Amino acid sequence: MADRPSSESTTKPSREQLIALLNEDLSREYQAIIAYVVYSQVLKGAAYMNIAGELEKHAAEELKHALTIAKQIDYLGGMPTVTAKPVKTSEKAEEMLQFDLDNENETIRNYRVRVRQCEALGEYALAEQIRSILVNEQEHQTDLATALGKDVPDVSAPDERA
Repeated sequence: MADRPSSESTTKPSREQLIALLNEDLSREYQAIIAYVVYSQVLKGAAYMNIAGELEKHAAEELKHALTIAKQIDYLGGMPTVTAKPVKTSEKAEEMLQFDLDNENETIRNYRVRVRQCEALGEYALAEQIRSILVNEQEHQTDLATALGKDVPDVSAPDERA
């Protein structure tokens, strides 16, 4: 669809385009819920017990995000999606944590753009809702990077793969 802005676009989307973009965000939230539920239960080894407990908390927080985004889609006159983005799995704990970190990076990148798009439409309350989600997503990003022994990735620039 040529008239639909990409997630990275900072141009002013139409209300319908914003609904479509928020539905993509909602699909990512569903993905995160599923991943955190599964990963928190299958991580093995003493080194991962603390992060497994943290992932359980992340799952509950992602559910709150999904409810917030779904409510905002409804407010804009749209129908919230029921489809999750695919969830990657692995037998290796480090790979699962990296999958989560990659997903959080993408989510943060997209929500930063979404704030600007909401403000361009004059949807300031929606922008504030997304800002509060962003704070939480950045905490998840920090937790995962720390668990992997990495620096928190800089996701201020658009993803080159997108």
